[in-house]
Amino acid sequence: MRLSDHANSVDLRPLRYQFPAVTGDSHDDNWLVIGGSVTTPAGNWSFADPCLLIDEACEVSAWLRAVAAGAVAVTRPDADGELSADTWFVEPVLAFSLADRNETRVLLRVHLSLEGAPPWQQRNDGTDLYQYVVEVQLDTAALLHAADQWDLALASFPTR
Repeated sequence: MRLSDHANSVDLRPLRYQFPAVTGDSHDDNWLVIGGSVTTPAGNWSFADPCLLIDEACEVSAWLRAVAAGAVAVTRPDADGELSADTWFVEPVLAFSLADRNETRVLLRVHLSLEGAPPWQQRNDGTDLYQYVVEVQLDTAALLHAADQWDLALASFPTR
């Protein structure tokens, strides 16, 4: 799935199950390694990390469709300027929030922490979770296309 505008782009894709062999453990059997490539004016980087369970990965396209339908509220920074994600997962590597919207476009935040953050921002103490964001401006058609791309990529990774 590609989320991009004139300045920034975030490409996300499921790469593989973290553990190839099925063990009967509902978590271990369903961890997906997610690959990401990010381009911003500040720099480019990529990552690959087992950061989403299959059920969580399915939430991504559902959230994008909800944003396109106008069913997700804008999330503003709190009084201290801290950002919160609208949708987050067990592993705090990747999250999403809606920064702004108008009649034709939305401004999405892709929150990248820990292994997903740019190399110059990575800290392992967890104090900066969800604070590094890449903002991408998209129209409804682009949101729905990204959701479709994500679902198509996930079709190769059924729940085990």
